[in-house]
Amino acid sequence: MTSLGESVQPPDLERESQVSTRMRVLKTVQSYYPFQDRGGPVFKVRALARSLAHRGHHVSVLTADLGLAGHSWNNLHIEHCPWGWRAEEDGVEAIYLPTFGHYRAITFNPRLAKFCGACLGRYDLVHFYGLYDLLGPAVSYFCRRRGVPYVIEPMGMYRPIDRNFGLKRFWHRSLGKSYIRSAAQIVATSEMEREDLLAEGVPSEKIVVRYNGVDVHSNMPAPRRGEFRTKWNIPFGEPLILFLSRLIPRKGADILIEAFAKVCPDRGRLVIAGPGGERGYLEYLKKCAERSCVANRVTFTGPVYDEEKAAMFADADVFVLASRYENFANVVAEAVAWDVPVIVSNTCGIHSLIEGRAGIVVPVGRDSIVSALARLLGDKDLYALFKAGCRQVADQLTWGTLSGQMENYYSEVLARSRA
Repeated sequence: MTSLGESVQPPDLERESQVSTRMRVLKTVQSYYPFQDRGGPVFKVRALARSLAHRGHHVSVLTADLGLAGHSWNNLHIEHCPWGWRAEEDGVEAIYLPTFGHYRAITFNPRLAKFCGACLGRYDLVHFYGLYDLLGPAVSYFCRRRGVPYVIEPMGMYRPIDRNFGLKRFWHRSLGKSYIRSAAQIVATSEMEREDLLAEGVPSEKIVVRYNGVDVHSNMPAPRRGEFRTKWNIPFGEPLILFLSRLIPRKGADILIEAFAKVCPDRGRLVIAGPGGERGYLEYLKKCAERSCVANRVTFTGPVYDEEKAAMFADADVFVLASRYENFANVVAEAVAWDVPVIVSNTCGIHSLIEGRAGIVVPVGRDSIVSALARLLGDKDLYALFKAGCRQVADQLTWGTLSGQMENYYSEVLARSRA
């Protein structure tokens, strides 16, 4: 694949039309690997991009430089290019645009226009991830000028749910209006998200559903059972209940702490893992554990990645996500892929795959979590049934399968574009 750091075709040349067999796809996302602290989208976009490249497509990722310089990023080789920084990993090229100033997830990338002018015409289509930034709408403007079709994957952001509701509504009325209206396709990651999009007025003919995938075992050695418990001084004879996600109120870690105290008043350990997402919330969770008299049996690990995350799942007995809303819930899929039975709220998009197969689906609330956790820890036959069912659910969520589905959706977009 020709590097975008090298000379490119003049922008007025027509794009290649070999889309039915080998496509040139540009994925545009605000945060990308190696910035794993930015959450699930980093892992999802990377996995889907690599899987599409493995299928023979030319895949590039356009993203913001959130601090590459001066750091060592394992085996990721980073080099200068005309647009900022460039890296290639498993056949996927990543272009990191220099960032001058940012507000929350919004970055300002002055070299974006030159990149689009010089390179955008080389792609058959563009796939945007997320909303409420400047990167997507800016690139989509050049897509419309050049006649490059594009796909938007809102990742559960279409309906504002967390904060800055006024700013998000303003974004929809201004930058988002033509951005979303001109999209050839909107990708929902669950049937629940599809219903949300329909309720917000997105035409049904534009919406397709493609689950998020998981391939946790592919690139790392299997951890030895007991490594995580040993590191964190967790007794081997006690059940380990696991929560992993960003520490923000919506995720429901506070609900789980209270439920854990009810179900396991004397024995058992609760692990709360994940990066901080809201100032002061970690301290609030620690106070919740103190009020519930379980502070000495609740472990806060902070962010965990790669081998440490694998070791944590290998030692977990039950995974719980009591989130108040998730368009899919990638981490639940990860737990299932590690054969860990789960308890998940019915406001998570993945719940339709979990119910009765790999765990228990409950309404949001402490009492429902208490009932489900007591049932799962107390019924060995039910636990064994769900543990065996994890593999069936995980088999539906391999990126190899889902990238083939995405490939078909891209082909449909390009066929309509040519027509």
